Amino acid sequence: MGGWQPTARLVRAGEGGAEGLAGREVVIEPGGCTGWHFHRVPLIALVKSGTLTRILHDNSVVVHRPGTSFVEPPGAEHLHLGRNLGSVPVVLYVTCTLAEDEAFSIPADAPAGAEPCACRGSLP
Repeated sequence: MGGWQPTARLVRAGEGGAEGLAGREVVIEPGGCTGWHFHRVPLIALVKSGTLTRILHDNSVVVHRPGTSFVEPPGAEHLHLGRNLGSVPVVLYVTCTLAEDEAFSIPADAPAGAEPCACRGSLP
């Protein structure tokens, strides 16, 4: 193969401005949910397995299947709820920049016009 080839390398904390880079595996069991919440920083999420159903602040619904990714914008105006309506665990790989002592998510009440979350669940 000729021409330019992309390359990738692991950037470790402290290299090239990656301070605070955090990766998490989030597992939502069948019937479970995250609870209504928001994030202080943008998140990039990859659905490793299962099907994630997200209910957004405006009551719109987005479904993510394995192999898909999405970005969660930061801020209380982007409240959302993640549900696992399937029969296998949803596994998400999430990357963001957080200070070591900063909360991953901020729990919140359901937005106006949205149904409160009846399932038990929360993100660490």
